[in-house]
Amino acid sequence: MDTIPHPVGKPNGSQSAQWVDTSDGSDGDVGPEFKPLTREEALRWRSNQPSLSMAWILVWQLVFALLAASLAALLTRDGVVVQSMLYGCAAVMVPSALMAWGVTSSALARRASGVAQAALVNFFVWEGIKLALVVILMALAPVVLGAVNWLALVVGLVVVLKVVGLVVFVQSKRRR
Repeated sequence: MDTIPHPVGKPNGSQSAQWVDTSDGSDGDVGPEFKPLTREEALRWRSNQPSLSMAWILVWQLVFALLAASLAALLTRDGVVVQSMLYGCAAVMVPSALMAWGVTSSALARRASGVAQAALVNFFVWEGIKLALVVILMALAPVVLGAVNWLALVVGLVVVLKVVGLVVFVQSKRRR
């Protein structure tokens, strides 16, 4: 692979520069050479990594959605705010549950099992379906709810989205 040499300026500050190729043929990484893991090393590494169940994430999303809606009901005593918040939560949870099913249990997932490229394509297909469904649900909010408090809807959406990061963070701290 060709490398782009870098200019070395002259000490007098003139514009003309001499090009010096300092490449040694490597890609710039000065770390140790890559060594693939053996089967036993890979199994040991995998056993030390936290596994994350999508079902547990959905359960925690539901818990936080209900907590957020309860807090909104206590603070505002406005049904539109509570409904909007719950709808925002559902606009994330329903597509996420559909994606979890699609990636793990659908016919496409069963066909893709064991083939890395097919599993990756399956993941991206379901991620696209999930995103499209979220956009559709957000667009349908005024039709479904009638009166919408958009701030509460977005807060519900964000609360449920952030639960995934919180669950991963707590789980990683617990494993140490």
